[in-house]
Amino acid sequence: MKLRIFLFAGLILLHFGFKAPTYKMAKLKYNGGGDWYANRTALPNLIEFCNKNIRTNFAAQEATVEVGSAELFNYPVAYLTGHGNVVFSSAEAINLRKYLMGGGFLHIDDNYGLDKFIRTEMKKVFPELSFVELPANHTLYNQKFKFPNGLPKIHEHDGKRPQGLALMWEGRMVCYYTFECDLGNGWEDLGTYPEDTPEKRLNALKMGANLIQYALTQ
Repeated sequence: MKLRIFLFAGLILLHFGFKAPTYKMAKLKYNGGGDWYANRTALPNLIEFCNKNIRTNFAAQEATVEVGSAELFNYPVAYLTGHGNVVFSSAEAINLRKYLMGGGFLHIDDNYGLDKFIRTEMKKVFPELSFVELPANHTLYNQKFKFPNGLPKIHEHDGKRPQGLALMWEGRMVCYYTFECDLGNGWEDLGTYPEDTPEKRLNALKMGANLIQYALTQ
């Protein structure tokens, strides 16, 4: 309930343009051996872009939070990425479920290789839910920035189309999963990936801002 009140207050502040108290994004630290710490410069760049363009007031640096920690409930938005294995214990799955049911929001960003692990682990969190692909006309793609074709493709990997997948609980999106997109790579410092043009990086940041705006105001 506390988290829901916090998010509602954030909605009012965004609507009227008042400056919200400083809050943070969280990067989830998980077990299993996967590189949860990947995309080191991504969130600071996204935070800076959101604070300038959609009037959020996130602290400049994200917090690192373990999946099973009570500290998770202090953050309105959590981000999980990596290339490898992810394992949630029963206690961690319960904690993450409570966080998401209580008003929290999780963005899972497959950094290539995460998919076969994260789907199984999220079933521990919400065994009754399955990921559904959002249509291109979904509200998420029509926030401050317009994406008429849905989720943009940032990195090619296998050459498959990007998919924006969601878990919906009681009519609210609690988790958004970007697959075959690598959105977070597009948020990293310019030059981290030489093949990424400034235009592609800006596109990734705009999509990220849409995601944050949607998460805070849905």
